[in-house]
Formats: sequence, C-alpha cells, structure tokens
Amino acid sequence: MSSSAQLITRVGDNSAGLSYEDIAELNRVYAPLDFEARIARLYEDFAPEKVLVTSSFAATSAYFLHIISRIRPEQVIHFINTGFHFSETLDYKKYLSELYNLKVEDINPDPHHHAYAQSERLWEKDPDLCCSVNKVQPLEEVKGNFHVWVSSLMGWQTEHRAGLEVFEERRGIIKFNPMIDVTREERDAYISDHDLPFHPLVAEGYSSIGCTHCTVKGDGRAGRWQGKEKTECGLHL
Repeated sequence: MSSSAQLITRVGDNSAGLSYEDIAELNRVYAPLDFEARIARLYEDFAPEKVLVTSSFAATSAYFLHIISRIRPEQVIHFINTGFHFSETLDYKKYLSELYNLKVEDINPDPHHHAYAQSERLWEKDPDLCCSVNKVQPLEEVKGNFHVWVSSLMGWQTEHRAGLEVFEERRGIIKFNPMIDVTREERDAYISDHDLPFHPLVAEGYSSIGCTHCTVKGDGRAGRWQGKEKTECGLHL
C-alpha cells in the first residue's frame, strides 16, 4: 500500500486525528490537480457519506454546485438558514435546487438564540456574536457527523482566504478548499462557458451576499459588514 493510500485509510477512521504531516501529504497529492479533479478524487479517497458540503447560495454559487452535482448528484447540500437571508437568496436556492436536482437540507439556529439575536439586534451591537449564534454554532452541531467539510472559498476573496491551502484542520474536522487557487477570471469564464445563472442581486451591484442586515452593494467583500473591521462570519476562521 502506498503512503498516500495508507493516509487515506487513516482519514476514513479518524479524520480529526490527522497530524500536521498527514495534512501536508494530502496537500501534496491534491495540489497539482484542478478544481474538478480534486472533487472527483475526494469521493474516491474519503467515504462519500462522510463528506459535508455547504453552500450559502450566494453570488456565484452556481459554479460550485454545478460541478458538485455533475460529479456526485446524490450529494446533500447543507444550507445555513440564519433567518436573515434576502428573499432573493431563498429564491435562488430554490431555483438552483430544481435546476441541478439538488438535495438540500437546512441547518437552523437554536430558536431561542435566534430570537435573542433578533430582539437585541445583535448584528448592530455584536456582529461576531450574531454570526456565532446563527451560523457557527448550528454548523458545529452538524460537523461531528462528517470527516471532511467541502467549502467554495477562493483565495482572492479575502486576505485570510489567500493564506489557506487545499486541506487544513479546522476545529476538529478536515476542511477541503478545492477552489482556493481558482482565479476570478477562471471562475467567470466557467460561468460564461456553461451559461450559469448568477444570484439575482449581482445585477444590482452586490458582489458578496450574506444576511440582509450586514450586506450592502459593493465590489468583492466590500459590501459585507460595512464600517466594521469584520470580513468573515467566523465559519472559516
């Protein structure tokens, strides 16, 4: 058995127990592959039922979901429903789900915590806590059922994301960032070539789309948490 095959065997047994050297080996194996090949390889090396895929159904989610649906049509897509999404986001989620025949499951915050966030307008007073209550904590409760979490992060989106690798360990789960080195030009070319639908708010000047309270028009991530130093909701930190 090759060293990489032995590593993958251990991944299937205990994904959170990988050492720094194990993560480095995964990155060595996957780094030369392109985005689609990485996704396909993942389902060969990891137990498919232990793969967690999340999507925010935001600006250009069609790109990521189009490829996932082609490679593994039965993959469940988890959507963190904060209760504060734009109606256009929910419509886009429904549209893409029907277009690609996606199996989507919502992850919802604790109703009492969500009600507190709403009554206290936490997005104004403490946006980090608001994100924690409505996004991070709900996902933390789900992650324990999986070995690897697939994200659609791209390095050019933020300074933090620019420093990420294809594989990393993130709070007890193996995080897989297959798109991390995809350029904006490559993404847009794929969207154009396959005539993929953008989120309806993109045409109105929204480049990054989150909750209604914390999203305004702007290029890149400039429209998120405007006026605050915050650039990430906390899911990927």
